[in-house]
Amino acid sequence: MDMDLGEWADALRLRLREMLAELLPTDWSGSFSDDPRVTSVTRQVLDRLAQEGLLTIDWPPEYGGAGATLWEQAVVREEMWAHLEPRGPQYMGLSWVGPTVMAFGTQAQRAAHLPRIARGEAVWCQGFSEPEAGSDLGALSLAATADADGWTLRGQKIWTSYATIADWCFLAARTSRHPDARNHGITIFLLPMDRAGVSVRPIASMMGPHHLNEVFFDDARVTAADVLGTVDEGWQVIKFVLGHERIGIPRYARDERVLAELGTAPQTAAGAAGIGFVRALVHARTARLLNHRAIAHREAGRLTDRVASGARIASIQLDQEVADLALDALGPAGIAPGDGDGILAHAEDVYRYAKSATIASGTIEIQRLLVARSLMSEAAQ
Repeated sequence: MDMDLGEWADALRLRLREMLAELLPTDWSGSFSDDPRVTSVTRQVLDRLAQEGLLTIDWPPEYGGAGATLWEQAVVREEMWAHLEPRGPQYMGLSWVGPTVMAFGTQAQRAAHLPRIARGEAVWCQGFSEPEAGSDLGALSLAATADADGWTLRGQKIWTSYATIADWCFLAARTSRHPDARNHGITIFLLPMDRAGVSVRPIASMMGPHHLNEVFFDDARVTAADVLGTVDEGWQVIKFVLGHERIGIPRYARDERVLAELGTAPQTAAGAAGIGFVRALVHARTARLLNHRAIAHREAGRLTDRVASGARIASIQLDQEVADLALDALGPAGIAPGDGDGILAHAEDVYRYAKSATIASGTIEIQRLLVARSLMSEAAQ
């Protein structure tokens, strides 16, 4: 595969970089903050991207997109992540909530949700993980008990990013149990977070605000209008979500920028020629190549767990490798408060964020298991 996407990609990257240079403050460190200035910056970026048809560039025009290719969307994602994701929590709606609603939603659901996502107005959170069911989603037990008017939700979700500020929750709940199929009997609900019976409790952590939260459902009500897809067949929706999520976060783009600054910054250039730096550069190129291969497979309609999870494994390992390398190279300065306009000024933030890379969105062990199962399935065919 040729990693050079061509002149159109260079032009799009330049356009995005000029836009972000105009909109982002010199001390921009990302969107995981309670600082109201961060919210203001994110809003400006979202508005500009939406106005220029870049926010949902690959969506069909009827849903607020520009009908562009997956590759154009990939360039947008890479530039956003290379600049510490100034779209904020919107990456969930843009990367997988919107596409999933397009694929499984009713006309009413599409009309209600897709325009708001395309304008960057709705914040979503993901109600998957539970205290006893993290990466093993087939073990989830949040109960949705049916009655004549819908379902009553009782249970808990955990590790729910952005739950304190989310407008909507993409919720997986147990609607029935099958003796021979754990993945059967799960239903996806699109639930407003202000519904009675829903409460959120933040979890303090080294990662800072908005990352980790508990969400409790105490007799919260949902109806047939809240169901995405088919009752009891939510596993098919979950598989669709995970396929998008695994390659929807191009961590390698941010890591490449860290490596670029490490190689040229006066305080680190001398040490950047070491074997660790060269190895990380190779791994960054490998992660980009594997992710681009996954995009090509999705474009061709043949994306498999082997390809998607393989790309994710490379990306999350790279994230931690580069974060460790940056702090080692910077020394004590790496944990000092940010001072400067480069990404190295926020090396400690990058390091803390990278610690969750091999856990979030399915642990690395689960990703390896998916690759192994996919390889065995392909070999048996």
